[in-house]
Amino acid sequence: MIDDTEPADTRPTRIVYVAEATAHGGREGWVTSQDGQLDLRLAMPPAFGGDGAGTNPEQLFAAGYSACFHNALVIVGRRAGLDLSGSTVAAKVGIGPNDARGYGLAVALSVSLPLVDQDLAARLVSAAHQVCPYSNATRDNIDVSIVLS
Repeated sequence: MIDDTEPADTRPTRIVYVAEATAHGGREGWVTSQDGQLDLRLAMPPAFGGDGAGTNPEQLFAAGYSACFHNALVIVGRRAGLDLSGSTVAAKVGIGPNDARGYGLAVALSVSLPLVDQDLAARLVSAAHQVCPYSNATRDNIDVSIVLS
């Protein structure tokens, strides 16, 4: 039985991998990773007055969250003995001003599990939301909605 009265401690008990990236020039510069796998131009999106001629932190966050959540979903499915072939996770990351004179994020995840019935799919998504490190990092910090499509 899970006790819901105390929040779970989702911090890692040990670090297995560390990713390193460096930003040069903020939102109008570029980002690189220590291993050379990333070298991307950054640009402000048109909604913020930029030319959109590069990626932006919100797109990178959406890519990371969707990939990570999908992997958590596959892990949960595998533990249940299920094949989740054809499944996908799409992420939309919104940014806008907050009441603290800064900016905040909101995430909408759209999960497709075409070979699984809706009730089972909902349970798998709920379990993946507990496993996914992005979900654990954002829980109670930003609005995250998850829709089964």
